[in-house]
Amino acid sequence: MASPQSVLTNIGQLFPIINHWLHLLSAVVWIGGLAFLVMAVTPALRTTVPKEFIKPITEKFYARYKGVVGVLMVVILFTGGLNLHYVSQLMISQTGTGLLQNGKYLMVFFIKLALVLGVMTIYLYTVLFKTEATGEETPEEKEEQILEPIPFQRAALWMGLFIILCAAALNHLHH
Repeated sequence: MASPQSVLTNIGQLFPIINHWLHLLSAVVWIGGLAFLVMAVTPALRTTVPKEFIKPITEKFYARYKGVVGVLMVVILFTGGLNLHYVSQLMISQTGTGLLQNGKYLMVFFIKLALVLGVMTIYLYTVLFKTEATGEETPEEKEEQILEPIPFQRAALWMGLFIILCAAALNHLHH
């Protein structure tokens, strides 16, 4: 087993560690922020402010959050690509075969990638198609805006949780 000092002084190991840390940190901030909006902000607003203020207040929180998410999305894509490269190198050095010969790893990776694309699509949808109240909403539409003021955020949170599950599985599939 290598000493901590040798790991930290070997740039060949240090860069992949920092890259993986940035990838995980970005995912945690993204999904954690989403969880905060879905599980804390919106429910708290439902019990403390009049119904007509829930959507505008939630949108203010989301406006700050989506600016951060835009940067995180770029970091996640870049560091994820580098992680894939480093995992492939590690597998080749350990087993003599790369990722393309590991069907289980590829299956979970593509599930994770599909979920990531789903979350990114929801994010881009909320950025590109901001829904404004027209005053002509049906009572059902108004109730839905109170339940979920930012469209599809609960779905995005569930996808994010499954992305983390896939990441945990991938971590054990390349050793």
